[in-house]
Amino acid sequence: MNIKFTILGCGYSMGVPRIDGYFGKCNPKNKKNYRTRCSALITSSDFNILIDTSPDIKFQLIKNKVKNIDKVFYTHAHADQTHGINDLRVFYLKNKKKIPVFADKNTNNYLIKAFKYCFKDTSEYPPILKMNKLKKINKFNVNGKKIYLKSIPVQHGKIDSICYIINNKCAYASDISKIYKKDLKQFYNLKYFIVDCLRYAPHYSHFNLDQVINLVKIIKPKKTILTNLNNEMDYNFLKKKLPKNIVPAYDGMSFLI
Repeated sequence: MNIKFTILGCGYSMGVPRIDGYFGKCNPKNKKNYRTRCSALITSSDFNILIDTSPDIKFQLIKNKVKNIDKVFYTHAHADQTHGINDLRVFYLKNKKKIPVFADKNTNNYLIKAFKYCFKDTSEYPPILKMNKLKKINKFNVNGKKIYLKSIPVQHGKIDSICYIINNKCAYASDISKIYKKDLKQFYNLKYFIVDCLRYAPHYSHFNLDQVINLVKIIKPKKTILTNLNNEMDYNFLKKKLPKNIVPAYDGMSFLI
């Protein structure tokens, strides 16, 4: 039984195009330049683990024909990774049980404060989610197949975001400006490295293209996939510019781990 990883959305916080229709330098004739906000899916058999609930999550799941969500893991508390949370209500109604959610302390506190009705009994709605403590290694057994999600804090500007490494083969670091030195060895020789690459110019809370290329030379993944792309990052231009082992993501991109 294989584990499939799907990039549901690979766009930066405003998506491409922006709400005003602005594509920047991205060619609107190329469908791979249409980017929703970052979320990802890990699938094994009919078991689905969602990473982040972007504001676009409803359309991402419909587009990818996802009929159920079993667990949700969060990277951090920013709006572009969390504000689709209410759409999880459908899966609670279908399954008649709360959906397990995993998040670090800061994200945990934010979600429960901002979306209290999703976690606590209120006079209007039953709670739909159950918050769980995020462990360093989160283990699941799915029809005899073991899935390990290793959670590694990485710097994202003034806060930390969580990078998830799945079965020591695939790292998902959608919002990152620095890997802490003590954790760098955990990123060596991965099969896939999905990494934040906001733009060409430096940014205080995201990797830019030069930083990613330099990091890849050190950690040597077999394949690097760029996500969290803004409207300067045209798909075809990037693909021609990059070495063969580095590619831009596109919404719906999937592969076996």
